[in-house]
Parts: sequence; C-alpha cells; structure tokens
Amino acid sequence: MKRTVLFIHSAGPQGPKHGSSNFITYLKKELSDNYQVIHPNMPEPVNPKYLPWKEQLDKEFSKLTGEVILVGHSLGGSVLIKYLAEETFNFKLSGLFVIAAPFWGYDKNWQLKDFILQSNFEQHLHAIPHLFLYHSRDEKIVPFSHHVAYVEKLPQSIIRELEGEQHLFHHGLPTLIQDIRNL
Repeated sequence: MKRTVLFIHSAGPQGPKHGSSNFITYLKKELSDNYQVIHPNMPEPVNPKYLPWKEQLDKEFSKLTGEVILVGHSLGGSVLIKYLAEETFNFKLSGLFVIAAPFWGYDKNWQLKDFILQSNFEQHLHAIPHLFLYHSRDEKIVPFSHHVAYVEKLPQSIIRELEGEQHLFHHGLPTLIQDIRNL
C-alpha cells in the first residue's frame, strides 16, 4: 500500500509552469513508486484568505486514512503550521515538511492578519514526530529571516538551509525526497 503525501501549494497563479506546478510534477515523479501524492487546488490562490484554505484542509483531512505526510510550499507551509497549531485532526501524521514558508506577522511587509500565528503556536506542534524546515539562504521572495524565526520557535525541527535563491524549486528538491523516503 502506498503512503499518502498531501501537498499544499503556494499562493499565486497555479497553472502549468506557475506557482507550485513544477514542484508538484517533480514530487509525483520522484515519489511515484511508494507514495500517492495528493495536491488539491486551494481556493483563490491569487487572493488567498485563511478561512477558505482552512475549510479546504478540513475537507482534505477528512478523506485521509493511515499515516500521512504533509508537505507545504510557501503559503501552503505557513497555512499547514497555522492549521496544525489551532485545529484538531484525525489522522496519523508521520511528518510535516515546510518549504520556503513566510512567517506572517514577523515583519512589516508580511502582515496578512488572517495568516498570523497565535503567540504560543509552537506549543501545539510538539506532537509532530518529524518536522522539517527548508529555505534557500539567498531567496528573494520570502526572506531567509522568516526561516530563522521559525527555527527559533521550533527548535525540535530538522533544519535544511539551502544554497542559492530558489523559492519555486522548478527543478526539484532532492533533499526533500530523501528526507521523505527516510521516514
């Protein structure tokens, strides 16, 4: 039986060659042998709001059985962190993989109120057995300082600081594939 990977995409256009689309194609190709990669379309990705994304996660999570791996890219990563810190879920979470996620409220340029985490959010994430944080050091879209802020709040996480300035990972992220396979 294949293990389930639920991938939550970034904000912005999600058509071919946009947003997380190439990343999804890469994950499906690399993990096709032992994993089922599910990647729902999230509501209004060009103008996202937390409540519709939360409601979509509620629907997706209600369908899951067995052990599940969650992967969130950019906004998808920050939404998964917020959801898991604030909501309950009824599936066995094997690991959470967060890639290039903004830390909403961290600085003046990242202030979308409905995505800002509760002040004690990290206290609700200790039960996640494997929490990975990935970020490119010279990234131009979501500053590396956001990654540093997550690392400070989530010291139990496994840190993957990447060379370069990738955000969309059009050519993949081999470290992520290896980390998923090693669970």
